[in-house]
Amino acid sequence: MGTFEIEGGSPLKGEINPQGAKNEALQILCAVLLTPEKVTIHNIPDILDVNKLMHLLKQLGVKIEKIGKGSYTFKSDEIDVEYLKSENFKEEGSGLRGSIMIVGPMLARFGKGYIPRPGGDKIGRRRLDTHFEGFIKLGADFRYNKEERFYGVEAPKDGLKGTYMLLEEASVTGTANIVMAAVLAKGKTTIYNAACEPYLQQLCEMLNRMGAKIKGVGSNLLEIEGVRELYGCEHTVLPDMVEIGSWIGLAAMTKSEITIKNVSWEHLGLIPTTFRKLGIRIEKRGDDIFIPAHQDGYEVQNFIDGSIMNISDAPWPGFTPDLLSIMLVVATQARGSVLIHQKMFESRLFFVDKLIDMGAKIILCDPHRATVIGHDFKSQLKATTMVSPDIRAGISLLIAALSAKGTSVIHNIEQIDRGYENIDGRLRAIGAKIKRIA
Repeated sequence: MGTFEIEGGSPLKGEINPQGAKNEALQILCAVLLTPEKVTIHNIPDILDVNKLMHLLKQLGVKIEKIGKGSYTFKSDEIDVEYLKSENFKEEGSGLRGSIMIVGPMLARFGKGYIPRPGGDKIGRRRLDTHFEGFIKLGADFRYNKEERFYGVEAPKDGLKGTYMLLEEASVTGTANIVMAAVLAKGKTTIYNAACEPYLQQLCEMLNRMGAKIKGVGSNLLEIEGVRELYGCEHTVLPDMVEIGSWIGLAAMTKSEITIKNVSWEHLGLIPTTFRKLGIRIEKRGDDIFIPAHQDGYEVQNFIDGSIMNISDAPWPGFTPDLLSIMLVVATQARGSVLIHQKMFESRLFFVDKLIDMGAKIILCDPHRATVIGHDFKSQLKATTMVSPDIRAGISLLIAALSAKGTSVIHNIEQIDRGYENIDGRLRAIGAKIKRIA
């Protein structure tokens, strides 16, 4: 179990280039299975979850060649479908939730797909029903082995058939999986209540360049006309909006002057607006974000009627749930109070006990809501020893440690490495005092 040792309490300064988007990369990488032709992808982040998925693809028979930093070619012309039934895949696939998105492309192109019950963050229940209900509506036969906790879907002999479906929830990975299955199905598929996050838009645009016929990209109503085959293409992954939000939070909490480069403003949605609700000053400079040093702190806004600010998550174009942990940490030093409402996952706020140990004033109302009374920097957080429970809580605790007085220790940093590329190296480049201890 890896460990970070952080000497906090000092302002940082400099420029940061955001990595490629983790959530987009996981979808895009699975899509290479849909064609035997070469697919070139740029800006792939060098993070644990993505590297695990690339390893699984190699085991499956995908030929992967690195052509530059973050740039790779993929050729899926000799796929070993039976590998999906192997004990090796059951063990390795269960450790990565993103591996579920292998099923859609495999089902579409080879008529069968299998997956062990995937793991990932411990942030509450994350049902897979949307994925498999979509496959079933396309005509697939679904099986679940309870003893081995293994899922399987197989297409009928005459292939998948397009249909109309209303998704029970706007699941991003569920929508992605169904879209990848539907692009090679016979006839027209209509997906209502589809997720429309930028990651999903990027996937659809890539598939269209490969020869798919997808309409309604960016909306919650997708229309897909199935095609017989897909072709190679070139694609560039967006900058990671969750990492961008993390850097905004870091700058505010440490009173640092930071420029975040090439953020693709048009894909940030409500992220800048929501941080501004906490009083954080964000300047748009071309396609960069500039955060000035908040020497005088930042003050939480109230609603128009004077009631306490409430920040909550929602499916896109609502505020992403992946940044609520960051918002909560930033609020601990704000001037004023705020209610953080995590609607989509019931266990994501349980890391607040570690912030309370550091001196934060937080009332955990229930698994979904926490009230934060900001210190206004009149009382600095105290250094402590912590364990990272998941990716987003881990980066939030790291931000808290960088703002705290004294030396903090964070264990289980593999969770942070799952989503953030060379996080300690990039932080040291802007002045952070952080060491990785094996």
